[in-house]
Amino acid sequence: MILPVFPPLMGQTSMSDRLTVKANTTLITFLTAQLQGWSRSTIKQRLKNGCVSVNDEKVTQHDHKLLTGDQVVVEASARGASSVRPRLGILYEDRNLIAINKPAGLLSVRSRKDNEPHALGLLRDQLSRRNKSIKLWPVHRIDRDTSGVLLFATSREKREAVMKDWYAATKIYLAIVEGCPEPASGTIDQPLRLDPVIYQMHVGPHPDARRAVTHFTTERSVGQRTLLRVKLETGRQHQIRAHLAWLGHPVVGDQRYGSAGTRMGLHALRLSITKPGTNKPLVFESPAPADFLALLH
Repeated sequence: MILPVFPPLMGQTSMSDRLTVKANTTLITFLTAQLQGWSRSTIKQRLKNGCVSVNDEKVTQHDHKLLTGDQVVVEASARGASSVRPRLGILYEDRNLIAINKPAGLLSVRSRKDNEPHALGLLRDQLSRRNKSIKLWPVHRIDRDTSGVLLFATSREKREAVMKDWYAATKIYLAIVEGCPEPASGTIDQPLRLDPVIYQMHVGPHPDARRAVTHFTTERSVGQRTLLRVKLETGRQHQIRAHLAWLGHPVVGDQRYGSAGTRMGLHALRLSITKPGTNKPLVFESPAPADFLALLH
C-alpha cells in the first residue's frame, strides 16, 4: 500500500511532552540523546530562541546542568513569540458537521489546567465572523500528540445524533511502533482501566477494567520500526497506545507508554459514520503527514 504524503499545515507545531531526566547530565547532551534526528545546530537554535524549559523555567544555556528527575520541555516556538493563529485544515464541512485535520501537538479541547491553544477554540475563531459567532461541540477527541481526523458538530442536537450511532462508527489509525510484531496481524482483546494518579491505562483483568478490543495489520517494516493499520472495535482512552505497549511494541515517541521522541507515531487516518437523519455513510480521511512517515526512517 502506498500512503500519500500530506504536507505540514501552516503553523503546525510538534509535540511538547515533558521529558524526564534519568541521570545527571548537561542540557545539550540530554536533548541530543532524546531528539534523535535533530542536528546539534537545530537544538542550539531552539535553546537560543527560548523554546526549551527546565522545571517550567526557560533555559537558553546549552551547558545547563540537569539533575535526575528534572522535567524538560521543548516547544515548537517560544511561548508568546507570535500572535499569528494557525489555520486548521478542514476535511469536510456542512451546516451540521465539520471534520478537521488536527496537527500533532494540539489539544482537541481546552485543558482544565491551562489556557493553551486547542482545536475547538482555533476552529471556532477561524470560522466565526464579526457579525456571526460559531458554536461547536466535539463529537470525539484524539490525544494531543495524535494527528488526524477530528470531528465537531454545530449543535448539541447534531452531536447527540452522531453519538447515538457511534458504536457503529469505523475508526482507522496508522501507528508506527518499535520492533516488528509477530504475527504480523492480530487482535488485542484486553480490558483497560485508568490509573488517575499517574494518568495511565493498566492492561488486564480487574474489577474496574472495561472491555477493549484493537485489531492491527502490518503495512510495512523498515529496520526495527513497523507501520501498522489499526482498527478500533472499542474506543477507550489511550487504547491503541496501551494495547500496543502491552504487546511489546510501543508507539514510537510515546513517552507515557514507551520512549519520548520528536513526535508520536499515531495518526487518525479515517473516520466513517452514518450521516444524521439519513442512512448515508460519511467518510472523513486525513492522509499521513510527512513528519509522521519520517518516523519510519
